[in-house]
Amino acid sequence: MYKSRFIAVLSPLALLGLSHLVQAEALPGDIPGIDVPAGFHITRYSDQTPNARSLALGDDGTVYVGTMTEGNVYALQDRDRDGHAETVRTIIQGLNVPNGVAWYQGDLYIAELHRIIKIKDVVRHLDGNASFEPVYSGFPNEKHHGWKYLRVGPDHKLYVPVGAPCNICLPSNEIFTALTRMNPDGSRFEVYAKGLRNSVGFDWLPGAGELYATDNGRDYLGDDAPADELNHVAHAGQHFGYPWCHAGNIADPEYGGQHACAEFEPPAWKFPAHVAPLGIRFYQGKQFPANYQGQLFVAQHGSWNRTQPQGYRVALVRFKDGKPVAEEVFASGWLHADGKASGRPVDILEMPDGALLVSDDLAGAVYRISYR
Repeated sequence: MYKSRFIAVLSPLALLGLSHLVQAEALPGDIPGIDVPAGFHITRYSDQTPNARSLALGDDGTVYVGTMTEGNVYALQDRDRDGHAETVRTIIQGLNVPNGVAWYQGDLYIAELHRIIKIKDVVRHLDGNASFEPVYSGFPNEKHHGWKYLRVGPDHKLYVPVGAPCNICLPSNEIFTALTRMNPDGSRFEVYAKGLRNSVGFDWLPGAGELYATDNGRDYLGDDAPADELNHVAHAGQHFGYPWCHAGNIADPEYGGQHACAEFEPPAWKFPAHVAPLGIRFYQGKQFPANYQGQLFVAQHGSWNRTQPQGYRVALVRFKDGKPVAEEVFASGWLHADGKASGRPVDILEMPDGALLVSDDLAGAVYRISYR
């Protein structure tokens, strides 16, 4: 039997309309209760990854998984390519919030709360006894929004955001609310962009190479404000408003009188408030239908204090002519009618075969989304 669900998707600016999600005939291994568009299937790549957060891919197909509270980094291997990681190893443990992971030229870079470290030639050190060397140790140690995402850009530099050490404040150190970058050896450190309250995911638009970054809006301005953001970081030196302005047009009640919103870069796209967008990926594979090529998948971790919770899903932001134009729900079902959740998507990774992996720090799992 085919089942369907109608889901209303509300943008911060206007009601986009009804997005009709149809779950195709279930195949063995499909996760019950999770709705995806017809022809797509979602299965468990691994359920042995407690607190799974950021994802990175090695050139041999090994998937590296960072964590927060666990302090571990995992390595997942699917040697027989059946869509399930039969080998899961904890390659290093006892780290200080190792949320961010990035693979580059055979080495695994790990973003802890206060530093970046590197495991050289990581595929030879998957037995749990990996040693590491420091790359950069100049980050602050504040825990509030202190977990760090990590990617290697098209310019071969490490990109690392540093969140605000508060809900709303004006930090004295410019490294807070910033997107930073550096060479892989830690040299030439710089603040690349400012005014980002808590950015925990970014990717580069295919072809153009332009950076887009999510940002989680401040709390305690109501259930529906301010919108969470997708920001277009077109060049170094841009400022996106925090703490003076939120979502491009909302002056902060405490700090808004000091600067006008017109002084800052507005968001390229506005998500519903408090859905907590984290990891994002522009799809470049060939497995999904052609209308998904170049489109942006977004892990929406979910609200923590909204009266009616929302988020807890994977959304799709449609791009046209290099700009975001629409948002729709792609995968949902982790948030239940009673307001309780069984999963919270965190990061998204494209695999060599064109399938997507999605991490879930609540269920301690990594899912695989494929199309047949």
